[in-house]
Amino acid sequence: MSWKASSYSSIGVQHQKLQTPCQDYADYYFVKNEIIIGAVADGAGSAKMSHEGAKLAVTKAIEYLTGYVDNYQENYPEHPINFEQDQLLTTIVDDLKHKAELEDYLLKDLACTLIAFIATPKWVTAMQIGDGFLVIREKEKEDYQLVFEPNKGEYVNETTFVTSDNAMNQMQVEVIKGYYPFICAASDGLEKVAIRQKDYLAFPPFFKPLEEYLITTENPEKENSYLINFLDSERLNARTHDDKTLLLCLHQESHQ
Repeated sequence: MSWKASSYSSIGVQHQKLQTPCQDYADYYFVKNEIIIGAVADGAGSAKMSHEGAKLAVTKAIEYLTGYVDNYQENYPEHPINFEQDQLLTTIVDDLKHKAELEDYLLKDLACTLIAFIATPKWVTAMQIGDGFLVIREKEKEDYQLVFEPNKGEYVNETTFVTSDNAMNQMQVEVIKGYYPFICAASDGLEKVAIRQKDYLAFPPFFKPLEEYLITTENPEKENSYLINFLDSERLNARTHDDKTLLLCLHQESHQ
């Protein structure tokens, strides 16, 4: 069995009150040879067209990474692909600039964060600009591992965006060898309920039910009512007023 995945974005309570669109976006793509590519972006709250920026950033990230993987199939599965993160960022920003020029926006109107990854049963390689989180769990271990500390600025709700002048310097990159069958990428609307803020440790009771949902659901792409109900629940909305996005991936080994 190869990867299965599910994603959903829920508009935040505050955005509902202000009648603004959900500024999160997530997507994923299955590649041959048991590779999955995923990305999550969160548009800047102060940027008027950031929902479009987030969608474009995710779309271009997956497009770029898919092309990169296709060129290096011979290296799979033993050798991790440390994709050219600088080129990825440049490609995304160039597309955002092009969209801004075509539609008469400022580049900062499309500001968003970005998490992107390539995963196989042998390794995970990932990058992050800004906040949000990427959590993985290694096979045979109970602990969930936060890959990057969310990038927080000097002030509340401040972070780095792909359009920031310092985005290249602030970009975090990791190449992790090993079998990590569970992957969760999320926007920062879920940080306070999923990540312990004092030491940035992943909170197992948040992630365990999500992993169980993937394990017990044959086709989570289509059978995603659990994910929708969870992210839209009154209980969760009482704890966070921001948009909330989850991208969940699970790999299960085949048994002969």
